[in-house]
Amino acid sequence: MRRARYAAEVTVSDGRRFASLGIVTVRNRRLVLLWLRRQALRLANAHGGAVRDALPGDVRPVRFHGSDAPERLRLWATDAYRQDDAIRTLEAGFPLHFTVTDPAVGLSLTLAGWHASPATPL
Repeated sequence: MRRARYAAEVTVSDGRRFASLGIVTVRNRRLVLLWLRRQALRLANAHGGAVRDALPGDVRPVRFHGSDAPERLRLWATDAYRQDDAIRTLEAGFPLHFTVTDPAVGLSLTLAGWHASPATPL
């Protein structure tokens, strides 16, 4: 049996520098979306407080200076239409990208998911 592999990553940039906050490789696109949703909600919910319930594969926290970015992350993660659009993007074989910006400091946070490799033997 052959299974495709997918990857997901959360990155941050200030326009000059770029850093990965965490990356994961999973066996299917639904797990990509599940991981990205978890990270989006954790980052959004940590705004103004400590990150709770961290698992080993979770991303490092980011300190947002305004509430716009956390609210957009929360909306993306909880809105059925946006989640349907995200899974359709992955099903079609296209990479998924969602970026929020903290306008107070010019920080951009990107959630990304993509098909990482052709089908590989298990």
